[in-house]
Parts: sequence; C-alpha cells; structure tokens
Amino acid sequence: ILTEGGLSAFSIEAVARRAGAGKPTIYRWWPSKAALLLDVYHRQKGETFYPDTGATRGDLIAFLEALLGFWKTSGGEVFRSIVAEAQSDPAALEALRDYAVTRCRASGVILERGVARGEIRGTLDIPLIMELFSSFCWQRLLTGRLDPSRDQITHLVDAVLTGFATERDGAQ
Repeated sequence: ILTEGGLSAFSIEAVARRAGAGKPTIYRWWPSKAALLLDVYHRQKGETFYPDTGATRGDLIAFLEALLGFWKTSGGEVFRSIVAEAQSDPAALEALRDYAVTRCRASGVILERGVARGEIRGTLDIPLIMELFSSFCWQRLLTGRLDPSRDQITHLVDAVLTGFATERDGAQ
C-alpha cells in the first residue's frame, strides 16, 4: 500500500481491507500506524549487519554504504514515512526516538571493536558518535540524496576518525 500510494494511502483501514481482516485484528497486533510502519521496515531490513573488515575505518565505510544502499530500495520509502508520521503523531515520535537510540547503541559495536583493537579512544561516547553517522544518513534520506560517492563517505569517516582541527587549533 505504501509503495503503491505513499504515506497518504497507508492507514490501518487500508491494511485491514487489503488483509481481509477487521481493524480490531490489525490493532491487536500493531497498536498504531507507526508500530505497523516500524514492523514493515524491520521485516524489509532483516537482520542488521555490522561489517567487520578488520579496521574501524573500513567497518564504518561499509556500514554507511550498506545503510544508504538499503534505503535506495523501498526501505528508504518506509523509513521516510515513519519520520513523516512522527511529525504529527506523538506515539510515532516516541517509537522513532526509541528505535534511533536502540540502533545507535547496537551499531556502536563497530566502534567497540575499534576500541578493542586499539584504533580509537575508549573514552568516546560511542552511541553519540554513531548518532553522528546516522544523522548523515538520515539527512541524505530526507533530502533524496542517497547516492554519495565512496569518496564522500570515506571523507566523512576520515574526518570523524581523525578530527577536524589542526594542531595549531588545539588538536592533540
């Protein structure tokens, strides 16, 4: 329904009609439109993969490329719809916020491996740094620019891993 008619066509009523079920049946499984959208998204995405290339830099590049690549498919349309729904539905906003926090913590395994390998500082707020990378992806999704080059992704990863400041400006 979402693919055929967009978010405006997607409703619990439309899903119930398509499924040949009553609205109470749909609400029994999914208490809100946002919950249903998140479930659709999870089913499309499947098991989340956190690449292990042997280096944090390679892991981050592969992670960002995989996420943006998935969003080029219908996964991006569904996730954009969840974000749109969250703009007017407090329950959807809460579900999206919970999902985002959970994903940033889970994807932090990439940086945790880097800490274990001695590649990055152990004092980092890992979920916050992963939120920075996710923010790049979300901004690209919401502005329809899901095609950054590998060079752009590499530049972003390198800038975060090495920092921006010169030693003269206080970098250590």
